[in-house]
Amino acid sequence: MINYENIIDTLALNQNEDAGKIREVLAKAKEAKGLATDDIATLATINDPELLNELFQTAKWVKNQIYGNRLVLFAPLYIANYCTNECLYCAFRASNKTLKRSALTQEEVAHETTQLIDQGQKRILLVAGETHTEAGFQYILDAIKTIYATKHKNGEIRRINVNIAPLSLDNFKRLHDAEIGTYQLFQETYHPKVYKQVHISGKKADYNWRLTAIDRAMQAGIDDVGIGVLFGLADWRFELLALLQHSQYLDQHFGVGPHTISVPRIEPASGSDFASNPPHAVNDQDFAKIVAILRLAVPFTGLIMSTRETPETRRKTLELGVSQISAGSRTNPGGYSESEADACQFSLGDHRSIDEVIRDVASLGYIPSFCTACYRLGRTGEHFMDLAKAGKIKSMCHPNAIATFQEYLEDYASQETTDVGEKLIKQELSNLPKNTATLVNKMLAKIKSGERDVYV
Repeated sequence: MINYENIIDTLALNQNEDAGKIREVLAKAKEAKGLATDDIATLATINDPELLNELFQTAKWVKNQIYGNRLVLFAPLYIANYCTNECLYCAFRASNKTLKRSALTQEEVAHETTQLIDQGQKRILLVAGETHTEAGFQYILDAIKTIYATKHKNGEIRRINVNIAPLSLDNFKRLHDAEIGTYQLFQETYHPKVYKQVHISGKKADYNWRLTAIDRAMQAGIDDVGIGVLFGLADWRFELLALLQHSQYLDQHFGVGPHTISVPRIEPASGSDFASNPPHAVNDQDFAKIVAILRLAVPFTGLIMSTRETPETRRKTLELGVSQISAGSRTNPGGYSESEADACQFSLGDHRSIDEVIRDVASLGYIPSFCTACYRLGRTGEHFMDLAKAGKIKSMCHPNAIATFQEYLEDYASQETTDVGEKLIKQELSNLPKNTATLVNKMLAKIKSGERDVYV
């Protein structure tokens, strides 16, 4: 799955910046057919400001060609922070006695869900620490059922993505039957030696069990999966090549690669000196390079940016390739109902409300999207990728994005955000082909008359 020797050799052969070779790779990238590991290693050498600008401009062009100005929004929902693992960088690790531990009751899960609905959220990422008991997994299934059953005023959570510890094949089948969207799991680091150094004990210390979890998920029928690494644990160049190898492996074995790739950097965490001093800290310029290179390497894969990063960093990476962001996030159980932050998994860089984030990105020309239509219509996995690569998914996603944005403006936005949003929608309509504009106007009329969940 991951050819470590190949990665080391490829990086060794690509240590020096070669302008001619770099421009050849950038020209290849504009074909939007992806890149090879050697291509990624070539782009990773860029330091010259002129070449760096060419990289960023190419990534911006590819992103606009495939995604346009759509930007998917979601929020994490942490339901428990008990954990049996000992991961040096995480506040949830078993030995951390400074952390306030809790697991929400189903009534509290419903209350947190209501808080998220009242923000305007439509899709969430369910997160929990790892336990070894069957009761622990049943608790997660019960929480999923509770979230889907919770309705409030005009709102509900329409799709639950899940970030939980690796499961057996049988339990992945049960997770699939719970009608989740994407199953997300980060390897944290693909470097076996580093992995062993930072994962001291617990089930997570088993590198191969974690690495093969995505296989089991896809064998169980979950065809939308998300992968990622925690940048700062090992050399980011190594991690990039390993991410691409993992993506290519999934594509070869299951007919489709990951639906999303996440790019979190290590942030300070309660009781962890390690998290405050990561061994391979990634600076802002290299972080921007990571996003741009990934956009060119896997052009049809969504790139996720969390609220770990500052508003400034998030704005920069939006134009370089990020297509999904979290907003208004809390990383502790009960975080949307209380102001306490002594049970958080890590420190946040963006503390703005979802309304502030939406107003900001809309003012930059991005259409905030809460769309979940593809999940519910079966446009997932290989089906989604086939439509995306044929250029057809845009004709569905863009109208749906505008419609869900209008829903948000009608039900949840402040007046200031409404003014910015209405102006942007009007501008979008003027730029759409006539038949598409007619379709979108009909959808908007339904929403303004009180109908909800309008999509194509």
